[in-house]
Amino acid sequence: MPYITNPNDISSQIAAYTQAKTLWVDTEVADYNTKKPRLSLIQVLDESTDLSGDRVFILDILEYPDITEIFIEKIMLNPAIEKVFHNSSFDLKFLGKNKAKNVICTLEIAKKIPYYLLPVPNLQLKTLAENLCYFPNVDKTQSQSDWGQRPLTKSQLHYAKMDPVYLAHVHHRLLQLTQLINPNPANEDLTALAQRYREIEHNWKSLDTEINHIKDRIKAAMQAQNLSESDYFKLSSYEKTTKKVSFDELAKFAQERGINLDFPITVTQNLQKQLGLTDGLPIQEEKSINSRLNFKEKEQDEADDDIPF
Repeated sequence: MPYITNPNDISSQIAAYTQAKTLWVDTEVADYNTKKPRLSLIQVLDESTDLSGDRVFILDILEYPDITEIFIEKIMLNPAIEKVFHNSSFDLKFLGKNKAKNVICTLEIAKKIPYYLLPVPNLQLKTLAENLCYFPNVDKTQSQSDWGQRPLTKSQLHYAKMDPVYLAHVHHRLLQLTQLINPNPANEDLTALAQRYREIEHNWKSLDTEINHIKDRIKAAMQAQNLSESDYFKLSSYEKTTKKVSFDELAKFAQERGINLDFPITVTQNLQKQLGLTDGLPIQEEKSINSRLNFKEKEQDEADDDIPF
């Protein structure tokens, strides 16, 4: 864990990172709860197999905002280098904002993975590191410490070096899960998928109807008992207002004010019935093809009958 405080050494390390293909990056911010937060550390890892943080470089740039600009120019704006963050929107506030190129966010990757493949209570880096990568008891107590103080404590430096390690391993596991949910459709095993569908269909229908029934009972009970909150639920109500006007009145209103109503209206089947014949209207047709998946219950039941028991 090289901890670099000399500005020349930091610049040299940044130059070395310009040759990297992928960097796992984290930051620590001083005065984060004030109107003028200051970037304190940039922690960078270039080797995803590192488990101890030995390959993490901690760049102390608290007093060197000009070096931060060098990091932004050489690393963040370089499209050839993949930069991986967790919750990148926070770090990018200090590292290039929307000008940064080729930035990967593990939080955004995790959000796209279905819960059944990623059954975790939240998507914090600590949670993912412990549940996906089996790092034991990830300590995040230093995250709220004073990153503006110098010297930094051993606990702070240990915390700083480990976050990129967790990040790299979480990134690797999330990519594996992403491959599971995004296979090549041309190579899918339809028989295996259909069998899995049937395995879970009954349980899903049963649980879905039970959940909806219980929610209806809870709602009715809270209303009957005049409760706005219970131990687990909050009952809220709102008034929905829908404004309607006859088309004749709308046309008259627009004409009086010189408003052009020349925009297309979708002629639904219901509207066609109300209008009657529409042969005199210059109707433009737009055709699209939609796909709907239906399970062939009859054929499946017949196939099940052939299975010996």
